[in-house]
Amino acid sequence: MNISEMSPESIPAMSVAMSAAKVSNDVSTAMLKKTLDVTDQGGQALLQMMRSSMELSVNPAVGGNFDVSV
Repeated sequence: MNISEMSPESIPAMSVAMSAAKVSNDVSTAMLKKTLDVTDQGGQALLQMMRSSMELSVNPAVGGNFDVSV
């Protein structure tokens, strides 16, 4: 669209559309950031679980059982 062909009535509508697009973009960016944070936390938990299971596979007798007497 050529800017010289724009009517004065279309400027407010274009402003509203651009504002809505910016809000939509900001929301999408925030959602992506939250998704990446949650994925990172899940990955960290998975790595921790793998480290602890590898310790049990190397030393299966350590920490697997405990005795309780009353």
